[in-house]
Amino acid sequence: MSVLLSPATGRVTDFSGGVLSAQGVSAWFGSNKVLERVSLDMPAKTVTALIGPSGCGKSTFLRVLNRMHELVPSARLNGEVLLDGEDIYATGHRITATRKRIGMVFQKPNPFPAMSIADNVVSGLKLAGVKNWRSDRDWIIETSLTRAGLWKEVKDRLKEPGSALSGGQQQRLCIARSLAVEPEVLLMDEPCSALDPTSTRRVEETISEIREQVTVVIVTHNMQQAARVSQQCAFFLAEQGTPGGIVEVGDTEQIFQSPVDQRTADYVNGRFG
Repeated sequence: MSVLLSPATGRVTDFSGGVLSAQGVSAWFGSNKVLERVSLDMPAKTVTALIGPSGCGKSTFLRVLNRMHELVPSARLNGEVLLDGEDIYATGHRITATRKRIGMVFQKPNPFPAMSIADNVVSGLKLAGVKNWRSDRDWIIETSLTRAGLWKEVKDRLKEPGSALSGGQQQRLCIARSLAVEPEVLLMDEPCSALDPTSTRRVEETISEIREQVTVVIVTHNMQQAARVSQQCAFFLAEQGTPGGIVEVGDTEQIFQSPVDQRTADYVNGRFG
């Protein structure tokens, strides 16, 4: 069991959950079916990489995992998404509760530009309706920025606007904002696609560091990145106008070195996609 202990209040944060499972998930936008009966177990304290060509449903699947898919008016969904055995789509299950437990980091860094670095970190707590966090504010800011690998770079700049940071720092600030809510799962949609190699390396280091406490699911088109940061890979494919689905899932080493399906081998070796 991994925990964080607040020196101010003695509050204990337990990082013992985070088992995520999709069972028979199908998804539509209007009449267009984009996912066909996708089932995937995402173990706790593991980085699962979703790989595959553009348009095969990876990002849609990621958004299904924390109920963002339903924000699109024409969107529909079948199947179940279980977090620690509980269906997040069950009747009566609050969306805000799901978003607190399953965070999201987007492709483009999106800190609140008018807010300071410190206020950006705790803004997620306000949005999630978390109570009684203000007495822990300084500890939360330092701990979240440390976990995101950003504290040493910004500890003397906390009152500066988040928009003053570089692109890579802004992305890590967004990670810190998500971590401040103490999620069990962190979803990441191509978090390094707009970053330079140095910033990409630092975000990857952050992913490797936080996976001891947070289950990570990442969409990436960078095969080297998937091989570096993940322990499990799921290869998505949509062929000849059919909905997207998983061709193969397995340990990252197996997917890259000895895949079962020839289509997986062709993709990870750059023969298409």
